[in-house]
Amino acid sequence: MLRFLILAVSLFATAAAGQTAPPVNVGAAVERPIVRAIRVSGTVTSPSAAVLSPSVGGLVAHMNVDAGDQVSAGDVLVVLDAELQTLELRRREAELQQAEAALADSRRRLDEAERVRSANAISESEIESRRATAVRDAAALAAARAAVQQQRSVVDRLSVKAPFAGVIGRRIAAVGEWVNTGDGLVELVATDDLRFDFRVPQEYFGDISMQTVVELESDALPGFAADGHIIAIVPVKDPGSRTFLVRAQVNGETASSVTPGMSTRGILHVDARRNGIVVSRDALLRYPDGRQVVWIIDDSAEIPVVRERQVQTGLMFEGLVEIRSGLDAGSTVVTRGNETLQEGQQVSIREQAPGGR
Repeated sequence: MLRFLILAVSLFATAAAGQTAPPVNVGAAVERPIVRAIRVSGTVTSPSAAVLSPSVGGLVAHMNVDAGDQVSAGDVLVVLDAELQTLELRRREAELQQAEAALADSRRRLDEAERVRSANAISESEIESRRATAVRDAAALAAARAAVQQQRSVVDRLSVKAPFAGVIGRRIAAVGEWVNTGDGLVELVATDDLRFDFRVPQEYFGDISMQTVVELESDALPGFAADGHIIAIVPVKDPGSRTFLVRAQVNGETASSVTPGMSTRGILHVDARRNGIVVSRDALLRYPDGRQVVWIIDDSAEIPVVRERQVQTGLMFEGLVEIRSGLDAGSTVVTRGNETLQEGQQVSIREQAPGGR
């Protein structure tokens, strides 16, 4: 019985010893340029959106798409009735054949005249007349070929094709409806390379550049978060709202989860034009009484211990928090495992993150 008691006491002591130095992750408090976060709202927009219309009038014969359909560039979306225009094409092709035959005949008659010219069997005026006829027939043939080419283009345009890949936003026309040149048939919206458009207050115009970091979120997709890059800053201010346009973009699969028209939020990180001390946001603990503290590593002893420091914070950005007072640059702060620490408690350092993280 005594042996079991000794063993139990030994195990308890070992466990207690292990708890006195819990493992923690740490990072350094570093001095660096402070970044100010500007929060703005915006909309997801498409680089291309068009209401497609026919270049020739006609009767709608087929609607090959409906709202929501994905299409590729070159897909036939709407077909107009081609019967009358096809008949006109055949008529012009027949006229082309006639013109070819007429030119062949006039050239033959001119060649015959040239062969008997040396024998004075034909007058010069007749030769010139035949030559003029050949020239007129050649011109008529060229006109007939152009007419056929034009009519073929008309027939081809009776099939309205997608000029770019995208999604059908809505159908405007219906089968059996007569449409004229310029009338809307379908709305096509590109879904690749979507843009995030934000209206930014004019006082920030001098702070934002093409290198400004922007974090993107969407109200419609709670889990959506992505880093974007600015592709355009439009230096034309809206006199009503006193804002200017900033356009950002996200590449890859992340962008495919949003659609044109969605509301979006952006966080623009701009230089605050001052330096300050920052630590990882995970190092900061907030208490109900309003206190904000970080735990620092005191490694003056053989086994590191932790000390609590009450701090005043400033701006938050890029996963960091600015420390206005209460902490010196170069201090080592606890970033993981800091929730249950006690003053002077021994710890074992498990991992050290890069400065400020």
